[in-house]
Amino acid sequence: MAAKIKKGDRVVILAGKDKGRQGAVLKILPKDNRVVVEGLNMVQRHTRPTQSDPQGGIKHKEASLHLSNVAVVDSNGKPTRVGFRVDGDKKVRIAKTTGEVING
Repeated sequence: MAAKIKKGDRVVILAGKDKGRQGAVLKILPKDNRVVVEGLNMVQRHTRPTQSDPQGGIKHKEASLHLSNVAVVDSNGKPTRVGFRVDGDKKVRIAKTTGEVING
C-alpha cells in the first residue's frame, strides 16, 4: 500500500500533549505505524557518560507518534485526509479538502 504520509511532509498533531501544533516529518516507522515529527512530542532521556558523549546527563529528543494522531496540512493550513489519483501514468497523493496534489 502506498504511504499517505512521507518524510518531509508538514503535519498537524490531532491528539496528545502537542495537539494542534505543526511540524515536519523526520522519520517514518512503517512496521510500527509510527512517525517522528520535528520538535514535537519531546521526551527526556537520562544518558550515562560515554566516550562519544563524556558529559552525559538529561537529553531532549523527539518520541514517535502513532500515524492516526497526525494529519497532513493542506495549502490552507488545515488538516486533511490523503487520497490518491492517477495523473497520466503517475499515482499522486491529493488533499481531500482541496483536491490539490500534495508535493513529494
